[in-house]
Amino acid sequence: MHIPDGLLPPAVSISGYAITGGLTWFSLKQINKIDNYQEQIPKASLLTAAFFVSSLIHIPIPPFNIHLILNGLMGIVLGYFSFIGILIGLFFQAVFFQHGGLSTLGINAVIMGFPALISYYLWNLKEINIFQSVRGKNFLIFLCGGLGIFLSALLFIGVILSTISPDLDIDLERAAIFTSLITYGIQSIVEAILTVMIITFFEKVKPEIINN
Repeated sequence: MHIPDGLLPPAVSISGYAITGGLTWFSLKQINKIDNYQEQIPKASLLTAAFFVSSLIHIPIPPFNIHLILNGLMGIVLGYFSFIGILIGLFFQAVFFQHGGLSTLGINAVIMGFPALISYYLWNLKEINIFQSVRGKNFLIFLCGGLGIFLSALLFIGVILSTISPDLDIDLERAAIFTSLITYGIQSIVEAILTVMIITFFEKVKPEIINN
C-alpha cells in the first residue's frame, strides 16, 4: 500500500503534500485544544514506533504478502495524534526500509492517516446506546479497526487507477489492482480482529490509554 518514488506524476505528489499539510495543521490545532496534551506524547510515541515496526511483520495470503498497518487502532487510541504519528512513521519507513518514498510521503500519509482520523470520529459514537453493551462496543471496535485499512485500500486503488501509465497494459493493471482489493478485504478483517483484542486488553489492564 506504500506508493514508491517515481510512480506518481509530480502534480499528484505535490497535491498529496498539500493535503497532508492541511491535515497536519488541522490535527495540531485540535491537539492544542486538549488539556495537558503533553501527557499523551509518550503514548503517541509508542504507537508511532509500533506503526513503524509493523511494516516488518508480513502475513502470507497467497498470492500476496501483506503487512500490518493498524491505522484504525491508532485512530482509536491516539485520536488527532494518529495522523501526526503515521506521517512520522511513514517518513522513517521510507528512509530506513524504502517502504514508500519521500516524493510520495504526502500522498501515502493521506492514504493511511486520513482513515485513522475517520476511525477516531467513528469511535466517538461509543456513547450511543447501541454501543454500550460489550457486544455492541466490540462491534464498534471491529468496525473502526477494519474500516481504517479498508478506506486506505480504496484510496490507494483510486490513486493508482487514476495515474496508470498509458505505456502499460491498462486492462491487465486494473485487473491486478482490483484483485488486490480482495486481499485488502481479508487484511481489514485481520486488523479488525487484532484491534478488538488489543483494545479489550487495554481496557482491562490500563483503560486510561484509550481515553483521548
